[in-house]
Amino acid sequence: MKTFRAARIATAGALVALTACSASSPELLKADGVERVSVDRAAYAAELRSFRASALGLGEALLADGGDGSNGNVVSSPGSLLIALAMLRAGASGETAAEMDSVLQLPMENRDEAMNAVLSSLEKFDGDPGAVDEDNPPRKPVMHAANGLFVDKDVPTGESFLDTLARHYGTGVYPVDFSDEGATKPAIDAWVNRNTGGRIKEAPAKYDPRNTFSLLNSLYFASAWSAPFDPNDTSDLPFTTAAGEEIDAPAMHNELEMKYAEGAGWRGVDLPYADGFVMRLVLPEAGADAGSRPASADFGADKLTEIADTFDTAALETVQIQLPRWDHKCSFDLRKVFESRGLQKTLDTTEDFNNIQPQMMITQAAQAANITVAEKGTIAAAVTQINGAVSSAPQQPERTIAFDRPFHYQIVHVETGLPLFMGKVADPRS
Repeated sequence: MKTFRAARIATAGALVALTACSASSPELLKADGVERVSVDRAAYAAELRSFRASALGLGEALLADGGDGSNGNVVSSPGSLLIALAMLRAGASGETAAEMDSVLQLPMENRDEAMNAVLSSLEKFDGDPGAVDEDNPPRKPVMHAANGLFVDKDVPTGESFLDTLARHYGTGVYPVDFSDEGATKPAIDAWVNRNTGGRIKEAPAKYDPRNTFSLLNSLYFASAWSAPFDPNDTSDLPFTTAAGEEIDAPAMHNELEMKYAEGAGWRGVDLPYADGFVMRLVLPEAGADAGSRPASADFGADKLTEIADTFDTAALETVQIQLPRWDHKCSFDLRKVFESRGLQKTLDTTEDFNNIQPQMMITQAAQAANITVAEKGTIAAAVTQINGAVSSAPQQPERTIAFDRPFHYQIVHVETGLPLFMGKVADPRS
């Protein structure tokens, strides 16, 4: 396997600014002569349909899992998870690659090129999350997608894998020392903080110095509505919770032109943002989501696909809408989500990610997401993190000991604890 070492890579600039410490920032490195490839989105229509189906399936799994959301509320990012898994798939082989393609419904060909097209399309709305005034969401939406890869500087990482990430995901690599938690954890957290505008301040997976690989995707979205809700029209009105409890909640009101669609057991709208994005709001029939049932019970991947297809052909209508404000956050142990989707080989293999690092296995996977919806618009952020470790990688010892002066010894029978021999060494020469 070819390896990608610091001697062969050129500095592209140090992009991580640490927020709390004297530790130095790791440099972002990119392969010599490897540039992001320009692609035509129109050439990958079939692959983009596959990605949509995959994201809907991942969304179903995330909603069914529920994360640590309170009172049945869930906010997740199947888009962020899909991008992270596509990056991981770029380094998979054998049964794991076949499993990921089958379970995730990934395109059999041109997968990375098509994801490049997705990311390029989002880049039209790119901006600095840190510059957004979240009290006044921008009329021009900010949709900032970032991919990060932190690898242990002493572990060889596959050149072809890193070349693919550079060509199609615009991703370089941060060589770090995972055993140095004092330097590496702040660096990863700073990457997360910067790329989410401070909405998520730490990486979602608990730091483990035994890891040798950490792959991250972040998505940050901020946009004003096409037509803002008038705060003077917001008032406390009854809202019936999933548990059947009637509460009072701040309800916003508006009337504007938007796509309206309906189907068996549901109706909904595409509430437009100022440009390029909508919030798809789907209302089940009354009683269709009883409190004892999970929020996703009637919205599996097939139903979500049906809804998406219906909206594709829906007409614009003038709609009067009442919508509550909300501000939610959630985090997920994605290993549980992967298991529920049947990605068992992906979790267990110590061989099929050799193209990334020799004998690497997935050790952690997590996501954190949050959203704020109010009269002026929406702010949302998510980070997905997939960590791995080389099963035979040399580990930094917790302690060191040198027998360089007189010492005592025993030969002990383990089962009984009996010291069969005992002695001391005062001078090993005689």
